[in-house]
This record gives sequence, C-alpha cells and structure tokens, in this order.
Amino acid sequence: MSRHRSEILLPPSTEGEKHLLPLHGGQITIIGGNGAGKSRFMDEMTSLCGERAYALSALSASFPGKEESNLKGSVDALYRDATQRQIYMRPDAVSQLDKLSYMLFADELETLLDFKEGLNEKGARQRPPATRLDRVKELWKAVFPGSRITRDKGTLMFATTAGNDLIPLDRLSQGEKTVLYYASAVLYAMPEAVIFIDSPSLFLHPSIVGNFWNAIEKMRPDCTFVYNSVDVDFVQTRMNNICIWVKSFDSAANAWDYQVMDGVPLTEELFVELAGSRRPVLFIEGDSRHSIDAKLYSLVFSDWTVRPLGSCNKVIETTRTFNDLKYMHHLRSRGIVDRDRRTDQEVDYLRRKEIMVPDVAEVENIFLLETVIKVMANRRGKQPEKIIKKVKSEILRMFRQQADQQALQHVRHRVKREVECKIDARFTCITALETHLKTLVFKLQPRKHYNELRQSFQKMLKEEDYDGILRVFNHKPMLPNCGIHQLLGFRTKEDYIAGVLKVLGEKSQDADTIRRAVRHCFRVDNETI
Repeated sequence: MSRHRSEILLPPSTEGEKHLLPLHGGQITIIGGNGAGKSRFMDEMTSLCGERAYALSALSASFPGKEESNLKGSVDALYRDATQRQIYMRPDAVSQLDKLSYMLFADELETLLDFKEGLNEKGARQRPPATRLDRVKELWKAVFPGSRITRDKGTLMFATTAGNDLIPLDRLSQGEKTVLYYASAVLYAMPEAVIFIDSPSLFLHPSIVGNFWNAIEKMRPDCTFVYNSVDVDFVQTRMNNICIWVKSFDSAANAWDYQVMDGVPLTEELFVELAGSRRPVLFIEGDSRHSIDAKLYSLVFSDWTVRPLGSCNKVIETTRTFNDLKYMHHLRSRGIVDRDRRTDQEVDYLRRKEIMVPDVAEVENIFLLETVIKVMANRRGKQPEKIIKKVKSEILRMFRQQADQQALQHVRHRVKREVECKIDARFTCITALETHLKTLVFKLQPRKHYNELRQSFQKMLKEEDYDGILRVFNHKPMLPNCGIHQLLGFRTKEDYIAGVLKVLGEKSQDADTIRRAVRHCFRVDNETI
C-alpha cells in the first residue's frame, strides 16, 4: 500500500469527500443505528487497509467456516502457512479457535527448541523467553481470577472456578471461548496492524468488557483497533477514541453518509442511542482522549456511562437538560465540574442540581490526596510518612508564596459572577446604567472579601491545613513542582498519574482504597451515585 502507514483512506462519502484518518495506535469506533450500513462500511475499510488489515469476529471463531478467508491478515491464512512451514503442526483444525490453539502449541515447541539450541551454543543457564501462550495465560488469569490454563498431552486444558477438574477447550462457555480467541488472535497480528473487531461486546459479560479490551489493546500497543459496535456502554469505555458515526448507506453510489468525531459528544441525534444505555450517565469536563478527568472518573465511577463534554458550562447545562427529559429515558444523570474558585454557596447550589463538586480545587489535586500518596508509596517500596511530609512541606511553601495572588484570583472570580448578575437588569437610559456601575464597587466590596480570604489563607498556613489548601489552591504547576513523581520514583508527573490510573484499573484492595478516597472527596462515600 503506497499510502503513508500512519493514515487510512476511509470509504467514499455521499458528499463526494475523501477522508484520510490518522492511525494513531489507538481506537476507531464505528457506531450508528441498525441498518445504517456499518458492517459494509467496516468491510470497505478492511479492503482499503490492504495488507495491514486483520479482521476478527468471535461470532464465527468457534464454528467451522463455510469458506476459509484468503486475506493475508486472517487466522485461516496464518494457520495454512504454519502447517506448511512447521511439520509438527496438527493439520486437522476446523474452527479458528482450534487453529489458534494448535499455533500456540507449535510456537511453544519452536521457542523451546530455539532456547535449547541457544543454551548449547552459549553454555549458560538462562530463563526461557516468554511465549505467546504465556501472555494468553496471564491475561486469562486476570479476566478469570482463580482459573488457569495448562497443557495435557498436546492440548490446552482449563481449570475454572466452576470446579477443580480440568476441562478441554470445547467445554468452555461461549464467553470464555471469546476471551481465549481474542487474546490469542491479536498476538498473531502483523506489526502495526489495523485490527477490525466486529461486535466487541458479543458473548462478554458487561462487567468485564471495558477492562478486557483495555488489556487486549495493551498486548498490542503498536496496532490500531477498529470496532463496529451498537453498544453505547462499550463505546464509552474507549478513552483514546475516534468515532465514525455511520448514518446511512447509498447502495447505488456505494457511498456512506458518515461523520468523523473526536470522542462521542452528546448531540440531539445521538440522544436516543445514549438513552438506550443500561447505565446512568455522568457528564464531565474535558475530552475523551486528552483529559485526566475522563480517564480518572471512568475508573472511579465504573458503573456509570462517563461522557466528556468539554466546558463546565456545557456539563451543567447538559445535566439539567438530560434530567428534565427523564420522562423520555428514565435514566439518572449527574455532572462533575472542578471546584475552581467557587464559593461555598455556589458549590451547594450545584450539588442540589445534581452537579458533583470535589473538595479540591481541580482534578490534578486529587492525585495529591494523602490516601492516594500513601497507596502509591507503599506500592513503590517507599516510606509513606516521609513522602507525605515532604509533599505537604513543598505545597505549603508554594501556597505561602502565592497566597495573596490566590486571594485576588478568588475575589476576581466572585466579582465577575456577581457583576454578571447585577448588570442583568432593565435600565431606562444610559445614565441609569452609568449610575448603577459607579455604585457596584460599594455593593460588591472586593477589598473586604480579599482581606477575609487573606486571613483565611493565613490561618490555613498557620495550622498547616493541607486539605484546606488543596480545596482552594488553583495552580497547575503544583503537581509537578511539589516533586511527588520524583519522590515515588516516576520519571514525570504524567508517569505518576498513569501509575495511579493503572492501580485503579486493577481488581485489588489498593484500587478500592484509592476509589474510596476519591469518592469521599465528592462526598458520596456510602452512596451509589
């Protein structure tokens, strides 16, 4: 394919446009209503990808296909090549899942032979390299805790939580076969492949879908995953996502009416699809690809459909609108906005309107909560008390230097809000407006509020009120400049954030501890929001 490897030509548009889509090593999700032409659209994308295309579908994985695929990027083609190349490969597999299990065994044998040959040449004791089967077994245990994959007389056997006896592949549940199929198949994709997945949530329990595909994508970070799905809940789990909304197909012109979107913004047209979700909706600030908000809150409030909307005003307005339309969808919705420099009265008002506001100034401050630091310090083999003491000392120092400026910014926010409200009135003439403006400074009393805030901030410093400072200190450089990432052995603050998110993605006591700390920050400790 002559086109640059980082781009793909999308199918023809009914508007006559040709779209080039960047292949960023992330996700592309094809969405749309039933009958809109999504499957044809993905087939056309597969064809346009040429030798980089690698198509998978769990629907046919366990059953003998009527016709084997001739695509270079297919399990069938890989199996045919393996049987010709490896004389010890069993040639009697019929389903794609059987073929993959035979290939895993053949690879295991070939790796072992190469390893033994290397030992003879080097004459040194070494650990055998990790094989594809090792990686599949690792993912299997993560998805099905308490289960394991083993080998017996040249076949794969499975110990499941349903019993102690080993069972063969054909006795697995359809969901278990699906996990095994995708975990094995992606490891055979060519480098920098475009992996096409039809109906990614098919046969999988809703509770594991998001984390399962996160784990699959981590196995092949060099690849781009293209999903064809009508499952809105699944779409919301993709964080580094480009969405292609297929609206209709013109068979005569062999062209599609579609829209390429960064994430899945709430529009009137998509409202019906969202309303069909089984889970309540949580609207948040930021975007789905770059913001910390989406990554963090999807892991903390995993039983909600998290939808980034950009600005805080958009979150507030959309939450209000969505709740006003409950008679159409019967779903609960809430929003999350940063506290920023809002007064206690503003925060209380928002909370009454189903908008959650944290007890920290901005989302970055959540990563400075004592509980979060303590968990991460223990996991990194550090002494939590010493780390927390150093971080607190540095944040107190920064706040002491900027307390007056912070007080000024808080007053500026308050004055701006109150001016908007007080000027929003009827004036009979320009003289009346001018007179009103001249009296505003006496009505708003900015210096009084400034002095009160300075006094409050000085009290926080004197009492070393760390939680209070996190609640009022809006300062983006605070997280990197306090040195938390260095103290915990991370290279950058982004690596530290990624480390916290990785813990939250686990099923562990540490993940639960951090999740409780964040929920406590939103005052929803014992509430199913």
